[in-house]
Amino acid sequence: MNPIRLMLVDDHDIVRTGLKSFLDTQEGLQVVAEASSGEEAIEKAQETRPDVIVMDITMPEMDGLEATRRLKALDDSYSILALTVHEDKQYLFEMLSAGASGYITKQVAAEELVTAIRCVAMGNVYLQPALASWLLDDYRRLLTQAPPEARQYGNQEDGERGLDVLSQRELEVLEAVAEGHTNNQIGAQLGISPKTVARHRERIMHKLNLHSSTELVKFAIRTGLIDLK
Repeated sequence: MNPIRLMLVDDHDIVRTGLKSFLDTQEGLQVVAEASSGEEAIEKAQETRPDVIVMDITMPEMDGLEATRRLKALDDSYSILALTVHEDKQYLFEMLSAGASGYITKQVAAEELVTAIRCVAMGNVYLQPALASWLLDDYRRLLTQAPPEARQYGNQEDGERGLDVLSQRELEVLEAVAEGHTNNQIGAQLGISPKTVARHRERIMHKLNLHSSTELVKFAIRTGLIDLK
């Protein structure tokens, strides 16, 4: 199996050096590029095409938030994991809105960083568990403020369709994806192959007019597929 190719983006040399030394020792991971700024990250991402970009947020000139926006505008297939000192709700929401597939802080254990990288590389969303409640709390607030009809059927966005277009198997896959399970985990749970899970994901996104794993998670919350209690 080919290793997961990583690019590290951080303006502190010592942080990048430490991350590279650790990640290169992990089975199936390989750091193929480093960048010290948002501008350099955009250039090197296009040159090296990493599987996952581990992105700091606070950097001089172009920060990680703007770099994420520009990278996703260039190619939506870039998988970006925010790794930051900011344990801040606003940064979390802004990075997800910009197109990041994950968000963790630099205070996490090294093993959790590896877990997050593997999860994002498989096309899933990873949020540090201690921070994930912010996303749920925000949607709880929106749902309680919405009229009863919106709470019952989900507050659908323009062009977004409802759960009724999905098969029972697709509903099961969507729920598992939204709960943060990987394709391998979902396959084991449902008794199907990871490739079949991936095909279901593609069909779900097509049917719902969604374009990223982050949007799948938000949709599942809006429609009540995930229990917010």
